[in-house]
Amino acid sequence: MARPLAEFLHVEAAGGILLLAATITALVWANSPWRDAYDQLWHTELAFRLGRYAFGESLQHWVNDGLMAVFFFVVGLEIKRELVVGDLSEPRDAALPAIAAVGGMVVPAAIYLAFNAGGVGSHGWGIPMATDIAFAVGVLALLGDRVPAAAKLLLLALAIVDDIGAILVIAVFYTDELSLGWLVAAVVGLVVVAQMWRLKVWYAPVYVVAGIVVWWCTLQSGVHATIAGVALGLVTPARPLLRAPHADQIAARLSADPDVSVEDVRQVSFELRESVSVAERVGALLHPWSSYAIVPVFALANAGIALSWDKLGDAAGSAVTLGVVAGLVIGKPVGVMAAAWLAVRTGVGRLPEGVTWRHLQAIGMLAGIGFTVSLFVSGLAFDSGSLRDEAALGVLAASVLAAFAAALALLRAPTGNAGTGGAAAVTTAAPGPDG
Repeated sequence: MARPLAEFLHVEAAGGILLLAATITALVWANSPWRDAYDQLWHTELAFRLGRYAFGESLQHWVNDGLMAVFFFVVGLEIKRELVVGDLSEPRDAALPAIAAVGGMVVPAAIYLAFNAGGVGSHGWGIPMATDIAFAVGVLALLGDRVPAAAKLLLLALAIVDDIGAILVIAVFYTDELSLGWLVAAVVGLVVVAQMWRLKVWYAPVYVVAGIVVWWCTLQSGVHATIAGVALGLVTPARPLLRAPHADQIAARLSADPDVSVEDVRQVSFELRESVSVAERVGALLHPWSSYAIVPVFALANAGIALSWDKLGDAAGSAVTLGVVAGLVIGKPVGVMAAAWLAVRTGVGRLPEGVTWRHLQAIGMLAGIGFTVSLFVSGLAFDSGSLRDEAALGVLAASVLAAFAAALALLRAPTGNAGTGGAAAVTTAAPGPDG
């Protein structure tokens, strides 16, 4: 388990740096003398035509509806793997991050609504619920060994449950019009994909075509197309078809045969490949593309806000901006800590060995970095460009504040295995005065 985790954290940390670079580039570009080129680029229409049938959207829409579906597919794969064979497969281990994540979604949404209830911005309550794992892990990477491995695992598990909540919110509350026929077609497509694996269909292009069909049907149904990515990830098998073969047995089989044929090599290759689950293989293939390309391109296409003193002044007094900032910076750590304390106090969950309450406080602050999915939800929540800009400015400001607050908290937290002896004790005790 250590090697995949190390690779995952490494990719996410590097992806966070690229995401930050893309965000800064978008802001600088949108406020430079070449700002018109920025707008023209992302509003350029990209169309596909087959006879009299044509489909076209702006480049920005292709990024948000197409590339982000791949991003959410990778999220779905990670959720499936964690639920089946990962840290969320054991109920007792999954209880703490699951309950903490729920608290970290409910409290920020409530704080946002406290600022915006009954106002034009009330529909944006889902914006401060999300956590950007790339940025969050990037902050952890900067601190090196000061953060226990168990705390990183806890953050990953919390972020995965957070992703599940964000996906449900997008599917249920940010779907305007629903076409039942197209939705049924998408569900049928998902059933076909699941049955193909049961029927042992190995040819990968067949799955690619089926996935595109499901994505298209979902897009036409009115449900946001990224939900198709998540659904496809969840129906992808997370257990290998074959038991893991022993390398020495395979070597012995080949060495016993003086004439190794091409068919022998193909059979061994097949056994080795199918001893790793489809979810793990596809995730390993797509995860770098998602982290290094898709998410930075999304930031480049959506973070380019034209700033002015008037716009900044409006945002400073905007209930939408204030609600997003308060929800992410205050609501996230408060919700995570309160829910985690309740889980530990009642004995439903337990703090992992080596993780103190101060670590958990910092994890709650890191969860306030909502960048990618928060920007995504703000685009779904508001038709008004001014409201989207106010929400985006709130997300940017909150993510910076949450990152700095979390870094300071982690610098003050115990290092190494500090707190391991008290891990059992805190399962029945509330956090002390130091938080």
